[in-house]
Amino acid sequence: MTDNREEVMEEELKEAEDAKAEDAKAAEAEEDTQESEAAEEAQGAEDAAEDSGKENGETEKEEEVKEEGKEDTEELRYLRLMADFQNYKKRVEKEKRDLYSYANEKLMNELLAVVDNFERALDHDADEGFKEGIEMIFKQLQDVLEKSGLAEIPALGEEFDPNVHSAVMTEETEEYESGKVSGVMQKGYTLNGKVIRPSMVKVAN
Repeated sequence: MTDNREEVMEEELKEAEDAKAEDAKAAEAEEDTQESEAAEEAQGAEDAAEDSGKENGETEKEEEVKEEGKEDTEELRYLRLMADFQNYKKRVEKEKRDLYSYANEKLMNELLAVVDNFERALDHDADEGFKEGIEMIFKQLQDVLEKSGLAEIPALGEEFDPNVHSAVMTEETEEYESGKVSGVMQKGYTLNGKVIRPSMVKVAN
């Protein structure tokens, strides 16, 4: 009986040890599983953080590109506005110069008739003292007109230029070469470089 009891106790002790060993293995396996899961979770968190960092980095880059594009657009807009403003200033300045230069054009055209009459009067014979007085008055008038920008267009003996000469007729002459102005029927004038009356001329054939 005693031997049987000892055998039973030994078997029970062995079974208990086996059960304890199995429990230890199971606990160790569970611990390994938990560590593995924890490691996976940690890796997942790192990956997520890295992905988030990439996304944030990409977002920041996109924002930087957008900001740069915005700055470029604003700079181009500023440059266009500056160019438009400069062109506007130049245009206004030119208009002012033209207004100043040609404001007297109508008056000058009317005075040219007076100049023509002075020249016709001086071509006629008259008392020497009277003629000298007329010449002095005419010279004063010419000086005033020249100071205002009036200038006579060179014509006689010059090459015919349709921009400043108006051909009234042609003539056969040995005095001038073909295409040259051989006679002036009415003088032409410019006002500050602008033709206000072309010269009426005869042209040699």
